[in-house]
Amino acid sequence: MAALPVTTLATGLLGLLLVVLSFRVIAVRRAGQVSLGTGGNPLLEKRMRSHANFCEYVPFCLLLLGLAEAGAALPTPALQALAALLVVARLSHPFGLEGAGMAFRMVGMIGTFTVVIIGSITLLLRASGVV
Repeated sequence: MAALPVTTLATGLLGLLLVVLSFRVIAVRRAGQVSLGTGGNPLLEKRMRSHANFCEYVPFCLLLLGLAEAGAALPTPALQALAALLVVARLSHPFGLEGAGMAFRMVGMIGTFTVVIIGSITLLLRASGVV
């Protein structure tokens, strides 16, 4: 069994999502014969930003989850809820960027920020000895 089972599962799922987001960028690049930048293609710009946003937030969120799990800073059900929220948020965000509705993008943004805020506060409280 993994030493950090919640973080391990979330990392595995999100790793697969990263590959999907990458392939979506590659598909538009190939179709438009764009090797660098966006080539003025709005869909490529959206897909690139979706991929980049994922890469900007997910590693830090996983670090927060892993540290919280390693230090038993949160009960397992709370960690599982945060990990699930992160996965749902990161699945939702690309759909919102590509026109499925601002609600999807908001779920992605708010869900991700919730994980960062709760994870950060939890670790600060743990480091200060409060939790």
